[in-house]
Amino acid sequence: MKSKKNQGRTRAQESSNAIERMYITMRHLFNRGFYKPMGVSGETLREALLLLRPEIYGSIAEEKAELDGLLYVLDRLPKGIEECSFINLTSDEGYANSHFKPIIPPKRRRNCYRIDEEQMNIEITRGRSDIYDILTHLTFLFIESHKISKKVVIDESGSTTRDWQKLEKTVLSNKKLSLIEKEIAVTHTANILGRTFDELNAVYEKFSTRKQPERFLSIIYWLGKLAIDEIGENKKRTVTFSPVLRERLGHHIHGEIWAINVKEVMKKHGLLERPIHIISANMHSVMNTLFAPSALRTLKSKKDIFEVYKDLSEDVNNALCTKVTKNALQNGMIPIEDSSGTNINVQIFDTAKMDLSKTDLLLDKKKEVSEKPVIFVMDYAFGEQAYETIDELLKPLNNGKSKVHLNVESISIMGKAGILRGGKGDIMIPSSHIFEGTADNYPFKNELSNRDVSGKGVDVYEGNMVTVLGTSLQNKEILKFFHESTWNVIGLEMEGAHYQKAIQAASKIRGNINPNVKVSYAYYASDNPLETGSTLASGGLGTSGVRPTYVITRAILEQIFNN
Repeated sequence: MKSKKNQGRTRAQESSNAIERMYITMRHLFNRGFYKPMGVSGETLREALLLLRPEIYGSIAEEKAELDGLLYVLDRLPKGIEECSFINLTSDEGYANSHFKPIIPPKRRRNCYRIDEEQMNIEITRGRSDIYDILTHLTFLFIESHKISKKVVIDESGSTTRDWQKLEKTVLSNKKLSLIEKEIAVTHTANILGRTFDELNAVYEKFSTRKQPERFLSIIYWLGKLAIDEIGENKKRTVTFSPVLRERLGHHIHGEIWAINVKEVMKKHGLLERPIHIISANMHSVMNTLFAPSALRTLKSKKDIFEVYKDLSEDVNNALCTKVTKNALQNGMIPIEDSSGTNINVQIFDTAKMDLSKTDLLLDKKKEVSEKPVIFVMDYAFGEQAYETIDELLKPLNNGKSKVHLNVESISIMGKAGILRGGKGDIMIPSSHIFEGTADNYPFKNELSNRDVSGKGVDVYEGNMVTVLGTSLQNKEILKFFHESTWNVIGLEMEGAHYQKAIQAASKIRGNINPNVKVSYAYYASDNPLETGSTLASGGLGTSGVRPTYVITRAILEQIFNN
């Protein structure tokens, strides 16, 4: 009798199952309306995250505190959230018209409001992906907080260690520390966190702000304080979802308002029936590519154009950026600031008002264009929001008794993604998007190829890409499976499948746009999550992202003007 093959699950299978459980649980908690992250209702989320042990959260499953992951999370949550026991996720419910001042996290575009010393409200206007992102980060934060409480509470009566008492005294004194005082406080905090003095010194300034130089100590104190209160006094932290948010979510409310607004502006300028080329990108690369050569002629005569782009990306060169923007506004650029809550700004370029000979793009000089194209640039969407915004944008505009269909000739998506084969700053050209957690896959003909972007000082990889439910939920085992199995995935991102789903529905099924619309996708690598020290939590791209960004942008624009 043959021995049975071991049917044990691989780490990748366990990870995939943990991700699926997390998303099912988060949807259940949302429908329920509230939950207590460190109570019974939050147990499934905690267990799944600890099983998953995502790369971005580092040592989450160990006793020692995770410092890089903590910085990553707090950059994406509102300042002061560690002090709040009540976190309320709301829709856009009018707080912008109140006395509350919006708190916008450095690395996420969302409005948050500190209601009182115990409560933080976070506005959700970008769909479910925003909720998943926040709940995942909060779960990490609360797990870390209980690590602290376990280290400092020494008996059932709630007595605490000397290290904790010293930290508490320092934080509550609320004063700027001398070097000696700071180093004493760091020493006590290192004992609490299970980290070395050097490790804490290395991250201390990264948490600091001009108004709060000792912010790191405050964060650790308040995380521990609320966890101690949960254990000793049963003051459980609570996450709630407002009734209005629960009613609105999934109905494209903000996406519809956004799309109608931008189409009305196009109608006002007589651009709706012109050939339209949609580009999802940032709010500077297309403008700089089209107008920097003419606006900064003197600088360009002395430097390579990519050096000029690098100068424009640095905060100290605001005067250069102003010159380019002014030139663009005088030559056909129409900016549209978002007022819908999507946080997606738009730039429209009317090429009929531009002199393309002043650009340095490789253009077919012999090509005669009967109708000058309109270039529609929209800022990055976030996760599932990509479907909502593109789906609404591609719908015809009601014009009284008739409907005006947009004459969309191409849609190009440029974004950041994690790479599995190369390194930071490399370029990925996908041939299909695979949606994580399902067998859904979206093959397409990509108008961009290796030859369009190669030979420009960056490495280029072609292949399949996976659209993940959240970049912060990936670990090495599941990424290795994607990369090394027959899925042959070269990178991961959060929007591709959602964009393609909307494009295919509009072009192939609903008849809203040309069925033969041209589609281009290209991503530049923000990190390699398979390499230690190269995850998103280890730091941003810096200026290394400038070259791939503009290599892709130039390729997209040359394709638009030459095809």
